[in-house]
Amino acid sequence: MTAGAAIRDGARRAEDRILALSHDLHAHPEVAWEEERSCVRVAGVLSDAGFTVEQQYVGLPTAFRAHVGTGPLHLAVCAEYDALPGLGHACGHNVISAISVGTALALAPLVDDLGITLSVLGTPAEEGGGGKIDMLKRGAFEGVHAAVMAHPGPVDVARAEPYAVSHSHIRYDGKAAHAAAYPERGVNAADAFTVAQVAIGLLRQQLPASTRVHGMMTRGGEAPNAIPQRTEGRWYVRAESLEELARIEPRVARCFEAGAVATGCELTIAPESEPYSEFRTDEALLASYVRNAEGLGRVFRTGADSLMNRASTDMGNVSQVLPAIHPYVGIDSAPAVNHQAEFAAASAAPAADRAAVDGALALALTLHDAATDPGLRTHLLA
Repeated sequence: MTAGAAIRDGARRAEDRILALSHDLHAHPEVAWEEERSCVRVAGVLSDAGFTVEQQYVGLPTAFRAHVGTGPLHLAVCAEYDALPGLGHACGHNVISAISVGTALALAPLVDDLGITLSVLGTPAEEGGGGKIDMLKRGAFEGVHAAVMAHPGPVDVARAEPYAVSHSHIRYDGKAAHAAAYPERGVNAADAFTVAQVAIGLLRQQLPASTRVHGMMTRGGEAPNAIPQRTEGRWYVRAESLEELARIEPRVARCFEAGAVATGCELTIAPESEPYSEFRTDEALLASYVRNAEGLGRVFRTGADSLMNRASTDMGNVSQVLPAIHPYVGIDSAPAVNHQAEFAAASAAPAADRAAVDGALALALTLHDAATDPGLRTHLLA
């Protein structure tokens, strides 16, 4: 049996396990930094398959590393499993975990022949928490020569070009007062947020078309007959690069400062994580993935159909340090798109199951290429 045939056979034998995992995670969504059950569940499938598993990896409670093999070329597959507040797996991270585990199970029997160390890194809190950034800082990717993953989207998209993004917590502190009897004695924190949002809306006309500024209030006051003393919110600023983000963020911050100046409130802006970087695609790995995925019948889209690329991921920070790819695998969800309730439903539908199986096999074949193609192996080991 050829190596390619062995990988296909391994993927076929893993299919029931990875689809059961996908549906189990989908039925039990956990948000960023709270993925205790999900982390154990994903790592458990790998442990049962003979992988050595380290829970609470690099000191993060919901991170893990599962590994097999001792070869000089260290290849990592990243698994995500956090869900969205109120929406469940509306970004399909259950499918990501299934793909990553399936990739590892298909490739594991060949690691000694391929001369590789194969790791699955369980990476928490992609949805705004920057789990991979923390893992990078704590050394989780040291010695890794390449990292790969595949993400569900409405359609297949080969080239990931996620934007850089900053995540900020906004708080205005004013002074409460009776809204009818003594309104003049209050300092209205809700008004401060209103001024800021109007200012941001006007600023958008002068921002580059590639930027995105969006957010929400998470606290708007306590009672309708009391001047709001405190308001809070979460705000994201996105740009094509960290360099552009650094130019845009101060302009957005001044909009929030305007709210404080206009109302007399105190403003606090606190980052929720380090900024996510734009993505740097490794062209050689991507070419291999495209070839393997197309061999499975996947059809890649470009142009307006590929707008999921404007999202952001902490995998971008990983890609700035080592070779990486982050393609999107279509789950045929149209017209539903990521971060909609309808996309959450689609993430457990038959097309998502097919995407999990195809994505796992395509990534496994790509990592096989990385190990066996002399030019690609040399490129990664350099």
